[in-house]
Amino acid sequence: MQATIPARAAAEYLGISYWLLLQMCKAGQIPHFRVGGRILFRREALDLWMSEQEAASITKKEPDHNGIRRLK
Repeated sequence: MQATIPARAAAEYLGISYWLLLQMCKAGQIPHFRVGGRILFRREALDLWMSEQEAASITKKEPDHNGIRRLK
């Protein structure tokens, strides 16, 4: 197994489009690094990132009961 994978392979691994992956890189939303003009990813970093995204999506936020609500 390769230690690093190129952007197209990373997009396929994540199940997203290549162009979406490039946008996420530009926005700093996903771990990556550049070597010359190539964008590379560590598979272990992608696995950890996916686990963090999954955990964040199921974490329930406590409702703010002290806030002011507008009643209609």
